[in-house]
Amino acid sequence: MEASCDTASADWFEGPLGARVLREEAALAPLALDDVFGFELLQVGAWGAARHLLDGARTQHTTLVAPEMGPGVTLCAPLDSLPFKSDSIDAIFLPHTLELMEDPYAVLREAERVLVAEGCLMICGFNPFSGWGVRRACAQYFGRPVFPPQTRRLLSERRLRDWVALLGFDVASVYGYLGLLPSKGRTVDVRPRAALTAGAYLLKARKRVSTLTLVRPRRRARQRVLIGAAEPTSKVGP
Repeated sequence: MEASCDTASADWFEGPLGARVLREEAALAPLALDDVFGFELLQVGAWGAARHLLDGARTQHTTLVAPEMGPGVTLCAPLDSLPFKSDSIDAIFLPHTLELMEDPYAVLREAERVLVAEGCLMICGFNPFSGWGVRRACAQYFGRPVFPPQTRRLLSERRLRDWVALLGFDVASVYGYLGLLPSKGRTVDVRPRAALTAGAYLLKARKRVSTLTLVRPRRRARQRVLIGAAEPTSKVGP
């Protein structure tokens, strides 16, 4: 079952922590999208303020797919069963989408299905080993509201690398952003940093091109081109 933004998450995005997340991701998205071209960029899952992550898109067209209608949503559909043909989408953006889903791997597998060869996959996630992850664990332990709102679980960069590799992707880059501790922050800082030293990461991967193994036809026996030579024989005598 898919999760959608409710009042609690909307209030969080308007608060200092949620606003910081959206601010840094809005600044980071154009850097990640700078070399992403083609016809169609698909954002799978709504996150924050409508289509703010798609503003820097260089593709000809962008579509925001979500399980429920909302601001900026172009198409309503289950995120693990997208209404697109296989190998038809140039790029897919998953902004914390996997953290909101009951079965994140199914969503990832569906993204692989619709992406073209060499298609770009971009995934935002919170670092579970940062202060953001610790605060989430504390909220669960003390029975407080989920932090960040609506998230079912946080996925480490290493686990995500394993998943995308299994699905035939090569990781191109990983951008670390946010500070290790969940503070509101005063400035936008999207300097490249290791994901383990950041509160969140944006992983960027390319769908591997399938290589066909050519089966060569069985070599035929070489036809004799010299004629008139005597056949060798082991027979002795007349």
